[in-house]
Amino acid sequence: LAAARIPLVAIDPPAEPGDAIRSVGTTNWLGGMTATRHLIELGHRRIAIIGGPPGLWSSRARLDGYRAALQAAGLGVDESLIRRDDFSLAGGRTQAGDLLSLPQPPTAVVAGNDGQAFGVLRALGERGLRAPDDLSVVGFDDVPVASWATPALTTVRQPLAAMAATAFRMLRPDPATTAGEPHHIELATTLVIRQSTAPPRR
Repeated sequence: LAAARIPLVAIDPPAEPGDAIRSVGTTNWLGGMTATRHLIELGHRRIAIIGGPPGLWSSRARLDGYRAALQAAGLGVDESLIRRDDFSLAGGRTQAGDLLSLPQPPTAVVAGNDGQAFGVLRALGERGLRAPDDLSVVGFDDVPVASWATPALTTVRQPLAAMAATAFRMLRPDPATTAGEPHHIELATTLVIRQSTAPPRR
């Protein structure tokens, strides 16, 4: 594409972008931290995370944000509560089943995306459990069906429409207008609190 002089902007790049390709992403690290901090503020101490594939930049950033929130709160990072899988319902269901089978299961889980979070909800239902009574669940993305789930899903919202609009603005072909722009722009994520999180049961 560069050789053909075709302008290119990557949205949510899978690897940390260099200077060769312009890109637009979101504050994945901050999103992971905010989601975890929300659960800490509710009173949770055994907080698990189901991350995405380790090769993805966004997966690593969200996991790093989770670790940072625990450390900032003076809580240790329990490696037995960290799982990784595909960004899918099946991945979330498999890893949630494993976490729920621990001798001391977590009271809350941060999922790498909403698909995984739906898998966690399914794993709970298969065991006769539900969120948030037995496990608080936070997703990531805020896909439209997140608000329709039962319970409605607490999740980190990515500004997908704004990411696309920003990428289109960066596609301007005139080098004089793009020379001062950064090669990578990150848009802010926000936590949307719904019914899938609550204080842990005593």
